[in-house]
Amino acid sequence: MQQAPWITFRPEIRVLDCTVRDGGLINDHQFSDEFVRAVYETCVESGIDYMEIGYKGSPRVFPREKFGDWKFCEEESIRRIVGDNPSSLKLAVMADAGGKCDWKTQILEKKDSVIDMVRVACYVHQISEAAEMIEDAHAKGYETMCNIMAISSASEAEVDQALEVAVKTPAGAIVVVDSFGALYSEQIARLVRKYLEAGKEAGKEVGIHAHNNQQLAFANTIEAIIQGANRIDATMAGMGRGAGNCPMELLIGFLRNPKFKTRPIWKLLQDHFAPLQGKMEWGPYPPYIVVGQMNQHPRAAMEFRAGDTPDNCLDFYDKVMADI
Repeated sequence: MQQAPWITFRPEIRVLDCTVRDGGLINDHQFSDEFVRAVYETCVESGIDYMEIGYKGSPRVFPREKFGDWKFCEEESIRRIVGDNPSSLKLAVMADAGGKCDWKTQILEKKDSVIDMVRVACYVHQISEAAEMIEDAHAKGYETMCNIMAISSASEAEVDQALEVAVKTPAGAIVVVDSFGALYSEQIARLVRKYLEAGKEAGKEVGIHAHNNQQLAFANTIEAIIQGANRIDATMAGMGRGAGNCPMELLIGFLRNPKFKTRPIWKLLQDHFAPLQGKMEWGPYPPYIVVGQMNQHPRAAMEFRAGDTPDNCLDFYDKVMADI
């Protein structure tokens, strides 16, 4: 039977769930084992390719009394959830450049870990350190990716210089990260093409990690896929810092790949996300829209939403405009 022309199926696309890692930025990674296990089991049942279970954060920087296990992702914590991970789902962690990860010691040899991939995140000015981190993780036996953050605030020359370094590393993919949710589809398209061209000779794939400040995370993810991005990030119910991310339930429905199943995701949202309403907050609330439109980090909007007058959007708008 001939498929309809709108059916989207590219078997080479790999989907990564970063619910616990990105969502943990809302609650200092204080998720229960029950919640993390539910996300893990849903990823397995849904046929998702990777689950990013948290950060490799340094206890020197992030006090253990404040942050939960998924800020550190120690081996015993992960195995408490997944055992030896007897599934096809691959497990990933994120390691931030800038001294936030003691990567030489925190990241074990692959033979001693249930983790499959280390994703190194950096800003453009940290790309040299990120390259060292990627080399180290690769030498230890892991798959690696390079997430260049806040790309909307970098100049063209900075992006080119960062890509020049990144493509020389063993990273299998380089990810376009719209940290501020500031980019529009035509900008995403241009960046994906730029990344693909830069990495073509070295055989690098390109990924997309979109934030939803302007309610464009899903649309921008689609645009990245159209342009050739094959490594796609999403989160259950779009959970993530501030405005959140591309919702997994939308992405899986769009991809039309028969290996992916949406029913387990809807069950997860019903059983574990609905009870979070009123306890955790994410989504394109007005302050996040404002900082997205202004191409600013969401921290000011997060502080405002946590204050005494979170719905006074005009006050926040005026404050942002006065500071420009």
